[in-house]
Amino acid sequence: MMERKIFDTEHEIFRDSVSRFLQAEIKPNIDRWHEAGIVDREAFRKAGEHGLCLMWAEEAYGGLGVQDFRYEQIIIEQMAHDGDPGFGLPLHSRLVGPYLGALGTPEQKARFLPGCISGETILGIAMSEPGAGSDVAGIRTRADDRDDHFVLNGSKTYISNGINGDLFVVAARTDANNPHCIGLFLVERGMDGFRRGRNLKKLGLKAQDTAELFFDDVRIPKDNVLGDPRKGFYYLMQFLAEERLIVACGCVAAAEAALQATLEYVRERHAFGRPVGMFQNSRFKLADMRTRIDVAQTFVDRLVMDHNEGKLTAEVAAEGKVFCSELEGWVTDECLQLHGGAGYMDEYPISRMYANARVSRIYAGSSEIMREIIARGMGLDPRAASAASEQRKRA
Repeated sequence: MMERKIFDTEHEIFRDSVSRFLQAEIKPNIDRWHEAGIVDREAFRKAGEHGLCLMWAEEAYGGLGVQDFRYEQIIIEQMAHDGDPGFGLPLHSRLVGPYLGALGTPEQKARFLPGCISGETILGIAMSEPGAGSDVAGIRTRADDRDDHFVLNGSKTYISNGINGDLFVVAARTDANNPHCIGLFLVERGMDGFRRGRNLKKLGLKAQDTAELFFDDVRIPKDNVLGDPRKGFYYLMQFLAEERLIVACGCVAAAEAALQATLEYVRERHAFGRPVGMFQNSRFKLADMRTRIDVAQTFVDRLVMDHNEGKLTAEVAAEGKVFCSELEGWVTDECLQLHGGAGYMDEYPISRMYANARVSRIYAGSSEIMREIIARGMGLDPRAASAASEQRKRA
């Protein structure tokens, strides 16, 4: 494993602290949470007590005011090694929380941020629908303006923290004739007309509660609107780059964790009188994994520093997301194979890692969507080409 030079002494002290917290408070509960299909709410409160929730938030609201994304990267990485990706802390703190931080009014921040920082208020974001996943413009949930409030109708699916969540950022169309006219609405636990469906059964991430959400004439006060209710599409695009960086960080960390678990196994497991790791096939496969993970880690570390400097673009974030998620899938598959039959047993960590990895190529924008974004950034936009062709015909 190559030396990483983006972290200093304070980062490493923080990493040790996060690792100790996860090993003490999260790791002992993982099997129980897997069986239950949900994490204890207390886990978020303990993370809040440890200062790990919304670290970027201003001190006036109880946050630490830490803007350096490397600290978030450390939490994501240690979650892969010492915790469980089903614990939706990065989702709460860095994927949803910044919507409040960037778009919230002073009144909204004062009202919601303290609870989010303490872990008392658990956050979720509701974008995906039965007929609209990566295609945000396909959203059908609507919010009708009724002068002093909006009325929200529709449904969402595959919503992480869907059962535990207390406050959701819900994307809804505010103009029936314009698919890009979307508003972001803060829906609170207990609002009339807001209900949750079942906790969905999944292939992986079994400790994370994932649910359907339903909105039947939910009255949304104007005080619960984030930003301009007609510009939500652009807000979502603004935050998706960071979301994809978060996924990329997690994918590389998961690949590294899978490699380490497999190295331990092939050193101890014997076949035909010698350790499995001493066969040339095993050594070459593991060498390829080591190389590709190091390459991916170097790329992701560069993206983190670019993000800290405000230079991360949507296209490059998409590159990081597709490359690292595909890498995670390949590494976990190869590692499971090196475990043999044991790898198929749930008692071995690689079994869960393999199942968890499959969703990485789907959520936060599928691999296919990522490739579309990258290609368009290269000037290969079929829509523009079609428009140019029509213009030439008319000329």
